[in-house]
Amino acid sequence: MKVAIAGAGAVGRAIARELTAGNHEVTLFERDPGHIDESAVPGVQWVHADACELQDLEQAGLQTFDVMIAATGDDKANLVVSLLATTEFAVSRVVARVNDPRNEWLFNEDWGVDVAVSTPRILASLVEEAVSVGDLVRLMTFRQGQANLVELTLPDDTPMAGKPVRRLQLPRDVALVTIIRGRRVIVPQPDDPIEGGDELIFIAPEEAETELHEAMHLRE
Repeated sequence: MKVAIAGAGAVGRAIARELTAGNHEVTLFERDPGHIDESAVPGVQWVHADACELQDLEQAGLQTFDVMIAATGDDKANLVVSLLATTEFAVSRVVARVNDPRNEWLFNEDWGVDVAVSTPRILASLVEEAVSVGDLVRLMTFRQGQANLVELTLPDDTPMAGKPVRRLQLPRDVALVTIIRGRRVIVPQPDDPIEGGDELIFIAPEEAETELHEAMHLRE
């Protein structure tokens, strides 16, 4: 996969290292020549360019990339990068970093953002996930499809215990994608039983979350 990353700060470089370790072709866009250090992230192509400038993106051939990651420390810049990548270069997947949670409402399909990643929100969600049993915890929002990645930890005495996955009466457009049981990560099969203490990971539209909670017999 060919990935462009706008912003070569600590976050951009860290993402680049992870992706290159996964054998992806990564290019870092950085407008400040003082921040360009090819030895800092081996195997990554560096481009001295302003990812908010249409001409610079054209010269870099952004239309040939599969993914754009807007990872600068400026929310305004990340929105501009996302919009240009989607509307001018038809990049199929745009992921944008949200620095200030107050700006999160802007990071949607209107600005070309497929997935918005807010570090403060993720940290808060992980804290909630660690202490919440029987409550839905939203981990991430997929903006383009208006669906959420949500987690639900079943109480030990759940009435769902022993019931196979195929008997779960999930709301429309809700999918169970993973069961976390202790150290095991289980890709659910129809005959896999549900157990108390399981962490269930769903993809669900926002309007189905209340119905999902009820379907799991956790409505107070």
